[in-house]
Amino acid sequence: MISITIVWLGAQAGRTVLVRILDGVDTETVDAVTHVAGHVPEVREVTDVRARWIGHRLHTELSVSVSPELSVANAHAVAKEVRHRLLHDVAHLGSVTVHVDPLGEGGETHHRVLAHAHDGLPAHSHP
Repeated sequence: MISITIVWLGAQAGRTVLVRILDGVDTETVDAVTHVAGHVPEVREVTDVRARWIGHRLHTELSVSVSPELSVANAHAVAKEVRHRLLHDVAHLGSVTVHVDPLGEGGETHHRVLAHAHDGLPAHSHP
């Protein structure tokens, strides 16, 4: 029974170490980032949440959508508040990058550059 317990604990610890080595983050952490950011009053939508381990600190990037009527200064203040709350409420968080979009244009799909040509280059796009 003791041998089985030791093997089981070793497998669990090894799995955790392997996930961290590969910059993996558990879904609970990503969910926590989404939840905390979504509870800032001016945030209408949270998209594109990414997190990774660098050493012993967690680094995250996310996009938040706000009312298009907000000024740039007010939208910046929302981003600062999101960052502040995340740093306080998510364990091991070392850095946060917040991208602010107007509501209805959030996420990567709205930032793609469609096919175009310039400077004599063949037509191309930017994902």
